[in-house]
Amino acid sequence: MLVSERVKRLLKLVPGERRFGFYRFLPFFFVLGGAMEWFMINVRIGEETFYDVYRRKRSERLYEARMEKGE
Repeated sequence: MLVSERVKRLLKLVPGERRFGFYRFLPFFFVLGGAMEWFMINVRIGEETFYDVYRRKRSERLYEARMEKGE
C-alpha cells in the first residue's frame, strides 16, 4: 500500500468532514502552536530558553543602535 493511501485513510478517521471540511484540523494546529509556545518559554536547553536568547539579542541590537547614533 502506498504511503499516500495510508495518509488518506488516517485523515478520514478525523470526525467532522461533512460539516467542517478541511477546517476540522484547525484544533490540532491550535494545540500544536500552544505546545510550541509553552516549550519555548519553559524548557531550558543548557542555561537558556528561547526567550532569554531573544531578549538578549534585542537588547544588544538596541545598544548597538544607540552607539551608532551617539557617534
